[in-house]
Amino acid sequence: QVQVVESGGGSVQAGGSLRLSCTASDYTYCTYDMSWYRQAPGKEREFVSFVGRYGSTNYADSVKGRFTGSRDNANNIVYLQMNSLKPEDTAIYYCKFHPVCTSKDYWGQGTQVTVSS
Repeated sequence: QVQVVESGGGSVQAGGSLRLSCTASDYTYCTYDMSWYRQAPGKEREFVSFVGRYGSTNYADSVKGRFTGSRDNANNIVYLQMNSLKPEDTAIYYCKFHPVCTSKDYWGQGTQVTVSS
């Protein structure tokens, strides 16, 4: 069973930065896409960023220009660099791991990001 683990969350003031990491343990079968989602209290989970198997990226309009996704294929890690953070970025951030040779998605447990004004 693939285990997806996020890390790097924390509390920062508005304008600050955090870098989230996501790794899928012991996975070497085929290449994969990775996405970041977030869920704020009382709201539905929403898409934040996509980092594709060849390094392509896509972002929600609300984070474009502030967040940057990247990947380290050698170590099976995907990053989300978050700059110029705003209070409305406060949420639990989840990583979704999608091996392209399967129809399955694997989710992590999430990491809390709190931005104070």
